[in-house]
Amino acid sequence: MTEAPFLLRSDESGVVTLTLNRPQSRNGLSLGMLQAFRTALADIEADPGARVVIVAGAGPAFCAGHDLKELRARNYDPAYVDELFAVCAEVMQAIVALSKPVIARVHGVATAAGAQLVASADLAFASDDARFATPGVNIGLFCSTPMVALSRNVAPKHAMQMLLSGDLIDAPAALRFGLVNEIVPAADLEAHTLAFAQSRQNRP
Repeated sequence: MTEAPFLLRSDESGVVTLTLNRPQSRNGLSLGMLQAFRTALADIEADPGARVVIVAGAGPAFCAGHDLKELRARNYDPAYVDELFAVCAEVMQAIVALSKPVIARVHGVATAAGAQLVASADLAFASDDARFATPGVNIGLFCSTPMVALSRNVAPKHAMQMLLSGDLIDAPAALRFGLVNEIVPAADLEAHTLAFAQSRQNRP
């Protein structure tokens, strides 16, 4: 059987939706996923018909960060880890630099590099059951790279609360912190985000 693509793209009236497509790993950012993401962003940048980008996740979660199973399977090989983090940095920077606005459509969990992805987007709409965390501290690490994007979005003390505790915060806390723009009932999230994107994409 042919493996499903890492990333799904759909286009509707100038709005491009990119869906992370590894629900079995909570859309962990494996090297293959990140490479596909990098290519998709380059294609969108070059596409004059693409006016707004929505980033979403398939299955029960938005994105749980890096794919730890893949990291363990590679025995944390230094060359692989260097490449993984270099490509991840390219993706996050490409989102920030993209000439079209990027909206994160967040449901379930967005943790570690998944929270970084939310923070890197221009806008973020979250379902009322969404949760966010930078949990590296819980396994003896520190989410230093997500910290950069997070600190550009939320107040320093809120950022340090997330980074030093590793605790999950709910959607209302994420809204209060400034990590997301709106909270939407889960059943309405997809339609609401698309309607917002379509209402903006014809503006100069």
